Amino acid sequence: MPHGPLLPPRSTRVVGLAVACAMALSGCSDPATVGDSEAGAGSSPSESAASASSSPSASESPSTEATPYLPVRDGVELTAQGSELEVGDSAVVAFEPRQDEVAVLDITVTRLEKTSFEESFSGWQLDAGTRKSNPYFVHATVRNVGGTDLGGRPVPLYIVDGRNTLIEASGFASTFKPCPSKALPKKFENGDRAKVCLVYLSPRNGDLTAVSFRPTEDFDPIVWTGKLQRVGADKKNKPTP
Repeated sequence: MPHGPLLPPRSTRVVGLAVACAMALSGCSDPATVGDSEAGAGSSPSESAASASSSPSASESPSTEATPYLPVRDGVELTAQGSELEVGDSAVVAFEPRQDEVAVLDITVTRLEKTSFEESFSGWQLDAGTRKSNPYFVHATVRNVGGTDLGGRPVPLYIVDGRNTLIEASGFASTFKPCPSKALPKKFENGDRAKVCLVYLSPRNGDLTAVSFRPTEDFDPIVWTGKLQRVGADKKNKPTP
């Protein structure tokens, strides 16, 4: 019995410092290194802009904001805007989920994966437009280090493709076991932690060049780059007992 439809994401095509809309998906390729060339960064789904990025050396650690861009609790040090991180690095970020309300998350992007419809979407109802895109999974660990309950809210991460397109995570009308791509738990208060897997559809058979945190148009994005893995590669490489 076929599963329900895949809910399309919103996406933003960045041209210089302006944006327009887009979307897409397709097959599998060999593992690649993300961020070797241009790694754009973006805005919130309804806003604009991008920034080129490259990975720092492994010995470097994310710097912190001398003056926080949003008011946060004493003892909380925000990762500096414009930080260029690698997969495995953590960033402490702040944003306003509602007016006059500040949320703070400690986010670690832990793995970037490329998959295909054949591998991960068997039985799903996918329209022709969706089948012209490339599917990616982004794994991350998220911890609430602020005073705002973020229960039920989306994880504020996007991907950037090779065309400088900012792409929002996709949702599902029913359970998607390979990568749930869900919002945060219904209750997500200070100290709560969650491991998440988010699905992204890169338009026109696009790439994944970076993962971006950019809550507003004027925010200098924080980006993660790293090696792009194939879904199931670890299991395939494990020796048979």
